[in-house]
Amino acid sequence: MTRKVLSLFAFVFCVVSFSFAQIGSSLTKTGTTSAQFLKIGIGARAIGMGGAFGSVADDISSIYWNPAGLSRISGRGEAVFNYVDWIMDIKYSFAALALNLGNLGTIGMQISALTMDDMEVRTVAMPDGTGERFKAGGLMMGLSYARQLTDRFAIGFNFKYVREYIWHESAQGFAFDFGTLYVTPFLNGMRIGASMSNYGTKMQLTGRDLIIIYTVGGGTGNNINAFIQTDKFEMPLLFRVGLSNDFLKTESQRFTVAVDAVHPNDNTEYLNLGAEYSFKEIFYVRGGYKSLFEKGGEQRYTVGAGVKYSIARGVAVAVDYAYLDFGRLKNVQYLTLAVKF
Repeated sequence: MTRKVLSLFAFVFCVVSFSFAQIGSSLTKTGTTSAQFLKIGIGARAIGMGGAFGSVADDISSIYWNPAGLSRISGRGEAVFNYVDWIMDIKYSFAALALNLGNLGTIGMQISALTMDDMEVRTVAMPDGTGERFKAGGLMMGLSYARQLTDRFAIGFNFKYVREYIWHESAQGFAFDFGTLYVTPFLNGMRIGASMSNYGTKMQLTGRDLIIIYTVGGGTGNNINAFIQTDKFEMPLLFRVGLSNDFLKTESQRFTVAVDAVHPNDNTEYLNLGAEYSFKEIFYVRGGYKSLFEKGGEQRYTVGAGVKYSIARGVAVAVDYAYLDFGRLKNVQYLTLAVKF
């Protein structure tokens, strides 16, 4: 088992080196993938740390950043609700539940929804509106499993159903996440995490509005029903490798620094940087920088704070807030409520 762990560690190290070598690449494929809402990070704690959470991954929000982190949940489990006031009046909600089964591992489930206000249907013939209104948004539902293979090495998986819709059209697909987490025996237990997110099927919009009447040969009576076939688009695949370490760790204080290197399939590589200061694991202050070196990216610095309070024996409530500077798109604010039991 030790040899296998060392081999995986060497593989992760190579991936880290490759990821950092790719930072600054000029190649970008922006706008070539579907289900963009899958790229919205969850958890005010993680966002407050600039999204550098791939190796920190020690609470239920790791279900998004690195599912292997679910294996580090203590107690019987955790539940979380995350609300994001996203850009352009878009709302994003996320909820998850994880249960610790002891030696059998940790199981979890998650659901997220991207919503926005209804909009008027406008056509070329009726630019002021037809009187109809339409909806657009996205939905994700998933199941998770994570397990500690040794006292230092863990793996985790997510299986997700993904759906996008606009008016009478929709697209659906399935995606898979995989993550690993390794706690090293040196530098006060430095952590290395690696994950792959949204590896899955291509998505294609279908629906009744894509059915048209086509006239063959230009004559009357030669009308046939035809179907407009839309293109298929891949999901936003992400490869993430992270390092984190507690540079200060006493009975009353902890200071953690983390960095993630991210390789997306639809943009240039970038870095997430973050730090967290904890006082008695009750009060938290965080800061970071998101999407450093991303070409054309608007996400910038982040700040956040949180408090965790025990309300009963073995039960604690955590409330976290994060502010994300989104450049020309102003800012995004996160609010997360978690229950540990």
